[in-house]
Amino acid sequence: MSERPLVVHLIYRLDFGGLETLLAECINRMPSDRYRHAVVCLTGFTDFAKAITAPGVEIYALEKPPGLALQIHLKLWKLLRRLRPAILHSYNLAAVEYSFTAALAGVPVRVHAEHGRDACDPNGTNKKHRFLRRVVTPFIDTYIAVSRDLQQWLQGFIGVPEHKSRFIPNGVDTDRFRPPIDAATVSDKQWPQGCFVIGTVGRAQDIKNHHGLIDAFLRLRHMLGKEEASRLRLAIVGDGPLLSSVRQRVSKEQLDDVVWLPGARTDIADIMRTFSVFVLPSLAEGTPVTILEAMATGLPIVATRVGGIPEVVEHGVHGLLVPPKDADASAQALLSYFRDPELSRTHGMAGRTAVERQSSVKAMVASYLDLYDTLRHKKNHTMEPVKSCAE
Repeated sequence: MSERPLVVHLIYRLDFGGLETLLAECINRMPSDRYRHAVVCLTGFTDFAKAITAPGVEIYALEKPPGLALQIHLKLWKLLRRLRPAILHSYNLAAVEYSFTAALAGVPVRVHAEHGRDACDPNGTNKKHRFLRRVVTPFIDTYIAVSRDLQQWLQGFIGVPEHKSRFIPNGVDTDRFRPPIDAATVSDKQWPQGCFVIGTVGRAQDIKNHHGLIDAFLRLRHMLGKEEASRLRLAIVGDGPLLSSVRQRVSKEQLDDVVWLPGARTDIADIMRTFSVFVLPSLAEGTPVTILEAMATGLPIVATRVGGIPEVVEHGVHGLLVPPKDADASAQALLSYFRDPELSRTHGMAGRTAVERQSSVKAMVASYLDLYDTLRHKKNHTMEPVKSCAE
């Protein structure tokens, strides 16, 4: 068996999404001579699994049914006993309880990452969820928060001790997500020349508020004259449980000719380069990867002032922040960019610069590697000093 320690990543479902993109980036970019990786999905996985290109990564599906499903604890326990990982890295509410199972299975290090609150509990105040997190905290060595907002919530509301809390901001690949080489000549078969394309990328679920985005799009059309409104296009990229509902809404509003709903895509970087502005009307967020990707692409941002969004998007510098569930405010912000292309360019360039300085994927991976090394050293006191992969 390889001497390299194994990290098991435990996730609810390996599907197209920001969290999953970060997981794949960390696995692919972490030095192969330092750690091995496996991914355990509580339910299952999709073709997104192909985004994990590092060699030798096994992916397991426990096929958890809805509900409590206590048998999954036993199934995971048996798998962990067989794999003998050095670290369990679990993600979000759906996986937090299995830190206890990992402790019973003898996994030395357990870390849990919070990338955003649950869709049914956007403010993180659900008493049952709070109780669950508090009960399993003794079995978790470190809680990872991807935003200061989440870190403050974990410490202040959940009661996670400061020494068990670590902030690791999300990072993106600024080589892949970049502005078009010649913005004046960029076009896509999807859009006629001269269109103003409002775009968003994310799973079609309640917390992303796609219906609110459609409301804002309709209001913007009404603010413009007929000729100007004819230039507007809306792209909602991503799959999810509410995609059929969003499609029905688009048809009901007779927007089929101007709204593009392609579902899940693997060419997000190319698609973003066809947008004029990026919108995220979420009701709650951690630090959205899609906003960082859009900023890296040089797009101005219109987003709700929730969660960790204000930590990365400075109002009036990188974009415009609006209250959640306020379609009128979103439409006004979009109108500002429609009327003032220079403002769009200025905010887009500022966003690109900010991501290059503060949110690189290299720094993110180095932080996770440092955390893994530090926790393992504390547990067994036998590791030799190691150099950071950033050196």
